Amino acid sequence: MDLLERLAEDPTRAGLFLDVDGVLAPIVARPEDAVVPAETRAELRRLHARYALVACISGRAGETAREIVGVPELVYVGNHGLELEPEADAWAKRLQAFLDGVDWAELENKHLTAALHYRNADDEDAARADLEAVAARARDAGLRTRFGRKVLELLPALEANKGTAVSRLLEQRGLQRALYAGDDTTDLDAFAALGHLEIGVRVAVASTEGPTELRATADLVLESPAEFVRLLQEL
Repeated sequence: MDLLERLAEDPTRAGLFLDVDGVLAPIVARPEDAVVPAETRAELRRLHARYALVACISGRAGETAREIVGVPELVYVGNHGLELEPEADAWAKRLQAFLDGVDWAELENKHLTAALHYRNADDEDAARADLEAVAARARDAGLRTRFGRKVLELLPALEANKGTAVSRLLEQRGLQRALYAGDDTTDLDAFAALGHLEIGVRVAVASTEGPTELRATADLVLESPAEFVRLLQEL
């Protein structure tokens, strides 16, 4: 809480970086049903007027994240930071060619990345085994793969992640104070990006589905998006 107080005492020198699903929006069975509660939106608008930067760093496409959050004046970076990379378009074509040969019921095509969900599978173990085979084929095609919360993600082979996105945005604005809140494996990169800052606050919105490393490396651990909005009210 001391770190939070230090961050909030001079908000014009600080940035807030927030994952969307599992942090601002509760996890739901179907990704297309995700929504950020009105109370959270109100806090985000207040914080936008108060802090130097409020950015949503999402695994979804940036425009999709903007629609879900419903506060267009914030900064949005989608596809785990890949949207800031100059080589992204060429890799997007390779990904689309690979996806032409993938048959999966809940395939979320985000142009630069893809998410194959298995949260609603009748047999999660069998679905996970099938996705392991898809992941092997994707790696043979030169793509990167990563498993998260009931999902397989397919990504370009670029050194880009949520951490590089956070670092770029901080550098662009000359900020040395920041908070990052996340709930999954991909957020660990963003946690690491705060290590060299004057003030860096790592917030984990933890769950039984999330990685144990998230709790271990966080400065503050919360149990739900409802708890997180109460933290936002303190900022």
